[in-house]
Amino acid sequence: MSALPGSAEGAATTGLVDSPVEPAAADLPPLTEQTRLEAREITARYPQPRSALLPMLHLVQSYQGYVSPEGVALCAEELGLTKAEVGAVATFYTMYKRRPTGRHLVSVCTNTLCAVLGGQRIMDALSADLGVHHDETAADGSVTLEHAECLAACDYAPVVTVDYEFYDQQDVDSARALVAALRRGEKPHPTRGAPLTDFRGVSRQLAGFSQHADAAAARAAVDAPGEWGPTLAGLRLAAERGETAPPMREGPRPPHPSQAQGGPLDGADTGQTPEKEAADARVAAADNPAERAGAAQTHPDEGTEYGRETPPGSRPTPDTPAGTEPGTSGQGPGKA
Repeated sequence: MSALPGSAEGAATTGLVDSPVEPAAADLPPLTEQTRLEAREITARYPQPRSALLPMLHLVQSYQGYVSPEGVALCAEELGLTKAEVGAVATFYTMYKRRPTGRHLVSVCTNTLCAVLGGQRIMDALSADLGVHHDETAADGSVTLEHAECLAACDYAPVVTVDYEFYDQQDVDSARALVAALRRGEKPHPTRGAPLTDFRGVSRQLAGFSQHADAAAARAAVDAPGEWGPTLAGLRLAAERGETAPPMREGPRPPHPSQAQGGPLDGADTGQTPEKEAADARVAAADNPAERAGAAQTHPDEGTEYGRETPPGSRPTPDTPAGTEPGTSGQGPGKA
């Protein structure tokens, strides 16, 4: 547990109401009856109530900007869980914040490729400008800054996100300009993706509700233009060179191993035991190499026809007593 006992973070993460905490900020919106109705709407989407916990935590954040002790209690009451169970989930995922966040959440990727191309320099510059470190909020409440391990956009490195919307191929100057605009109340359009709202708005969307005022605004967000150049570079080069992927194999499945090797056809007396016939059927019914390999592991026969290599010298010979061939421990049933 990273939270310190007796702190506001500790109460938010553990849900322990007996932890001494500072009073909630005067401007912290309460969780109203409307919040509970929406929480129940989320619960109705799932066959098991506890499955609703993740979007319900986002719902709490959309009202209060973080997972507050009050939010932990609401989720526990609605889902029939303990506060400790809710707190355990809220502390596991980094998208759930355990202290109040700013109007915008700025995430800077500092993982390998972004770091090599300047991600750490961007993080250091923004930290100096805002006077904060990782997971801290500027004094004016405008921005919470965090470093991110990976934002899954290596082809656009270095990457910064604001409320999970992408600002690609940043450098120190462009990232500083972006954050300065956010602090002035502006909302620069992301490089790709929906128009920027704020952290509470995107939390509401992650809870499964629209964050937009009307259907037209929602459609505009979905249809927002974006720059996809780096992602489509491989496709463009392939078209220029006339390269295409090999076609997917079509047609019937490969024949059963016994038929492929000239063995008896269906209906003929194979001379096999019922156990081997059942094992053959499992291998033949496999739809892909992984399933076929799994079925081969339990096949009583050996050999490459079932996807397994037989190590040299491991097959029993007439002079090898059953149960003493290489690889057998003598503790299980021997091979006849």
